[in-house]
Amino acid sequence: MKTATKRHQMFIGGRWVDSTGGEVQEVKNPATGEPIATVPKGTAEDVDRAVKAARKAYDEVWLDSTPRERSEHLLKLADAIEAHGEELARIESDNVGKPLATTISEEIPPIVDCFRFFAGAARALEGRAAGEYMKGFTSFIRRESLGVVGSIAPWNYPLMMAAWKLGPALAAGNTVILKPSEWTPLTALRFAELAADILPEGVLNVITGDGEPVGAGLVRHPGVAMVSLTGDVATGKEVARAAASTLKRVHLELGGKAPVVVFDDADLEKVVEWIKIGGFFNAGQDCTAATRVIAGPQIEERLLADLVPAIKGLKVGDPLADGTEMGPLVSEEQLERVSGFVDRARKEGAEVLTGGARIKKAGSWYEPTVVAPKSPDSEIVRKEVFGPVVTVQRFSDEEQALAWANSVDYGLAASVWTRDVGRALRMARRLQFGTVWINTHIPLVNEMPHGGYKQSGYGKDMSIYSLEEYTQIKHVMASLD
Repeated sequence: MKTATKRHQMFIGGRWVDSTGGEVQEVKNPATGEPIATVPKGTAEDVDRAVKAARKAYDEVWLDSTPRERSEHLLKLADAIEAHGEELARIESDNVGKPLATTISEEIPPIVDCFRFFAGAARALEGRAAGEYMKGFTSFIRRESLGVVGSIAPWNYPLMMAAWKLGPALAAGNTVILKPSEWTPLTALRFAELAADILPEGVLNVITGDGEPVGAGLVRHPGVAMVSLTGDVATGKEVARAAASTLKRVHLELGGKAPVVVFDDADLEKVVEWIKIGGFFNAGQDCTAATRVIAGPQIEERLLADLVPAIKGLKVGDPLADGTEMGPLVSEEQLERVSGFVDRARKEGAEVLTGGARIKKAGSWYEPTVVAPKSPDSEIVRKEVFGPVVTVQRFSDEEQALAWANSVDYGLAASVWTRDVGRALRMARRLQFGTVWINTHIPLVNEMPHGGYKQSGYGKDMSIYSLEEYTQIKHVMASLD
């Protein structure tokens, strides 16, 4: 029996509308492969009307809103998400394939907290004292909003990444056009329904469709002051190039290849537990996933002896069932990508210690996998797989561990495992990553910034630092005569 599909519309200017082109596209449940919804396939005309609606709301309402008013709106959004948390988690589970229980417990609370954090931040934007820096004149600094922000969210954490973008953008006084992934738009649309009763018309707009023309249309549109993208490196480069034509601000979070540097004195039990969490939560479809284990010469053999059976024993299955630890990959396309990485690694001489194959049933399923690569220069070590695949290498000394950790193009997150405080701090200083964890891997908090070095992009999500991305500085100078 086929699942009934629900027909959705886009949210523009406070109204639910179809695409100007009249086309729709299917959204599938990756656990079954069945369609569960249709959404409008947006056009360039849809982008333009969303920009006009957002600009109208900015000029007529949001520009003159006070920090207190914006804060109160954000608090109401947080309350709405909290009240509908289980419903939103179920939608996300159906659309992305995440285990429902962990989505409820591990994602909804941080999303709620994100909006509450930025509700407070809205009322605490930096204001520097005025002063006389030239005789006869007084200067002061204004921190102002940008205008219309285009936010392009990824498919792996559709609601959480939307929150990371919407929180600071709205707190700073911008209006937003949110473009969710064409694969996973459903929580963004449900969120828009909740926001419709809270935010003034046009402050938040949600448009669905493909990267071209919708995402690219936002980047090209001269009425968009800034684009924030979470995605892959190739897309980020395209966005940066396209944004140059209008010199709009760009904020990019572009994935990673996180090293997990395990020294011989590490707490082995803790390492294994956090690799299970950090490497396989959301089926490894996480830009900070613990995918690249670099282990010391005396601990590597013992680590593999514990890690391989732990990964082999992960409970993979129905995302809605109690106890499920890993669900499917998001799509058949992603399944093909992950399979290709492992198959090519095998041909290069890598040893697949567990997993390494599709799970043969309806949907997009792949076994939790541990690979011992042939070389630190192997593709599977250096490139982002974005799936339930962890590699394990053995280093000879601290300098080699550091060199291998820093050798990739990415620089989003890393972790160091050791009981030696001096070594941990030495490594944290020299690792070229925007976040470095010590004796843990993957926890994030809204008070601290998240963003990359190197080709993992630029700009910060979360924390008070993210407000710098969504504001601009104006110097005002007045004559005293």
